[in-house]
Amino acid sequence: MTVSTDPPKITLPIWMRNGQAAKLAIAAYNWFCKIRDWAMWPIQQLDPETCTEKVLDVIAWGRDIDRFTGEPLDLYRMRVKYAYINAKDAGSVYGFKRIFARLGIGYIEIEERITGQDWDVVAIRMSDSQFSENQALVTQLVLHYGRTCRRYTWQILETLPVEVQIAEFSNEYITEVAQAAQ
Repeated sequence: MTVSTDPPKITLPIWMRNGQAAKLAIAAYNWFCKIRDWAMWPIQQLDPETCTEKVLDVIAWGRDIDRFTGEPLDLYRMRVKYAYINAKDAGSVYGFKRIFARLGIGYIEIEERITGQDWDVVAIRMSDSQFSENQALVTQLVLHYGRTCRRYTWQILETLPVEVQIAEFSNEYITEVAQAAQ
């Protein structure tokens, strides 16, 4: 709610700019600001990023999103906000990668039909820090958007710094053969 003590943006005639008329103009301005805020409140409740938590739960229910235990409110708001586009992207490898990127998990690799394993196994590769920081979210995303009749496995990608030095190495080899005398 915005309450202003500044003079309103109403231009009064010069003989009414002081005294009780000016106070009445400020009071009317504040009253109409309050009415504007009341009228804007229902519109603000339609946006998952700005609505109250109770309204967010109703919007989430309508979009088939459940809040998992320990989920931060900002992540919950983001999942509700992107529920429709995430549902549209589910089902393809590229779409699944976009879901993970959209929710802040970052780069992942997905491999289907892995040689030497059953046909229904899907490998999701991500870094150890990504998995440890987002384990509950990743599990929830796979449960909600993963393909039916598929088994998902987690594989951890870890990058290690490698140094290679180039140097000249010269050496002579001599091979001598000896035979035992009989």
